[in-house]
Amino acid sequence: MKKLLLLFLALIVFACQAPPKKEPVQPEKQQGKFVVYQVFTRLFGNTNSTNKPWGTIEENGVGKFNDFTDRALEELKSMGITHIWYTGVPHHCVINDYTAYGISNDDPDVVKGRAGSPYAVKDYYNVNPDLAVNPENRLEEFEALIARTHKHGMKVIIDIVPNHVARNYQSISKPKGVADFGENDDTSVEYKRDNNFYYIPGKAFQVPESRNGYKPLGGEVHPLSDGRFSENPAKWTGNGSREAQPGFYDWYETVKVNYGVKPDGTYDFDRLPEGYDKKDYRAHNEFWQNKKVPDSWTKFLNIALYWMGKGVDGFRYDMAEMVPVEFWSYMNSTIKRKNPEAFLLAEVYNPKLYRDYIYKGKMDFLYDKVELYDTLKHIMQGHGSTDNLPAIYNGLEDIEHHMLHFLENHDEQRIASKEFAGNAEKGKSAMVVSACISTSPTMLYFGQNVGEPGDGNAGFGTESRTSIFDYWGVPAHQRWMNNGAFDCGQSTPEEKELNSFYKSLLNFSANSSALMGEYRDIHLFNREHTENYTDKLFSFVRFSKQERIIVVSNFEETEHAFQLKLDEETVGLLKLENGNYKLTDQLSGTDNFVLNVENGSASVALDLKGLESVILKF
Repeated sequence: MKKLLLLFLALIVFACQAPPKKEPVQPEKQQGKFVVYQVFTRLFGNTNSTNKPWGTIEENGVGKFNDFTDRALEELKSMGITHIWYTGVPHHCVINDYTAYGISNDDPDVVKGRAGSPYAVKDYYNVNPDLAVNPENRLEEFEALIARTHKHGMKVIIDIVPNHVARNYQSISKPKGVADFGENDDTSVEYKRDNNFYYIPGKAFQVPESRNGYKPLGGEVHPLSDGRFSENPAKWTGNGSREAQPGFYDWYETVKVNYGVKPDGTYDFDRLPEGYDKKDYRAHNEFWQNKKVPDSWTKFLNIALYWMGKGVDGFRYDMAEMVPVEFWSYMNSTIKRKNPEAFLLAEVYNPKLYRDYIYKGKMDFLYDKVELYDTLKHIMQGHGSTDNLPAIYNGLEDIEHHMLHFLENHDEQRIASKEFAGNAEKGKSAMVVSACISTSPTMLYFGQNVGEPGDGNAGFGTESRTSIFDYWGVPAHQRWMNNGAFDCGQSTPEEKELNSFYKSLLNFSANSSALMGEYRDIHLFNREHTENYTDKLFSFVRFSKQERIIVVSNFEETEHAFQLKLDEETVGLLKLENGNYKLTDQLSGTDNFVLNVENGSASVALDLKGLESVILKF
């Protein structure tokens, strides 16, 4: 029965074989993988531990650009980080009075939380005033952070959210001659090609009806919190709702941007000719020359070019699949003309669209959520089988380099939360697989390295995800930060050990040529031929001309002892002759592993503790 099951699994893998993978887009000078550190900027440097639900900026505190000191950046660089994604930088709506700086107050009825959603951008030509020591000089303080990050050898990524903007978008910082979103719209019609928004003529916007007893600011009295927001005619809501009164669970704080997609779903712009999925960004850029494109296209391109002019090295695009792929061809090909090494990451969740957004939309990287992340999460929770992983790799093999891997980000539950795994240690094996299985970038979310559980209800939203809507302190991260020493000085022994693990793994991935080389599955072979090798273990081989490694992970909390085997074809690919090969674990430094090769077969004795992984290097 076991052999029949494994034969069936092998047939699935064979059926999922994709075309040969394309040449990586990563520059040749990068020896190892890109490692992205996503940090929620306003939470990173906050040392305040009050954590009062719905607390004000004075009560709960807020981090600043200046908290990313040379020492902080030095420590991040020492973890193998190559890129920092500073989340929540563009000026979004906040419930704080900055009228002294010419900034209008925001209405709590259309703001989520007290500190506001970073994805309801109010002014794309400036940054969140909360993040500056002196709000008047907020842009200069961010420019100084860009320069510090570059000085420490890392690149800067910020968010752009083309699908929607804040309901009360109003740029007071836009360059001369630049019109605001909607400034020149014809609001008498639902749709016009060069309108920036969609309208509901004859109807005024109404604030959604509350659910589950929700009250803005937790019910605190506020002069603008009156259940009303002036918008006439009403605009379509960011997630596509066409109601003048969107639902409470709609993205009611935002409005949908019009890209020349008519209300019936047809397109009002030139389409890419057949075969352009095989052409490079230069050909795409040439295609759009002298073509009339919708006004929203040029607005967002100019925003991207503005930030590139400030030294930003790349962008993370929110909900990219809600914007037509032709726009991305237009935008990204122009960006790549300006900077061929720009890092372009998109949030796309529909696997059927992956190749379009990579090859037609000229994205460098997409989230690998619904394939690898969701499968690893299921395994970490004790429900899933590692037998599903080989088929996932093979199904994405032609685009594996483009699928960014992560176990945490601002949208997902913390590994240590009770809603996810309840134990940060359970992330270790999954992180080894996530970081080592492909040539794609690896992403680490701030606090993940010390097992932050995301406890505490900050106000808007729910526990298990560190708040992105309210002022808050992040306890495990604060202990790692140690009042600016960034040395784990207040961390528990368990947090220090976990941080050391992540540091070793990410440094290895950032410097390993094998991880930019070839992949070979040995899991299914061992499932059939190895005693005591279960579907809670996973193994594969990575190799280049310079380096050969064997990766083995134990997803269970129980110990597993077995004789890992390499099949004859793998032995040939690794160019192994008869004899014994000493192997060293790149995570622990242990060097007492010996691979015995004899007549085309090979094996190494392993005794993995619960949740332990090894990266065995020849």
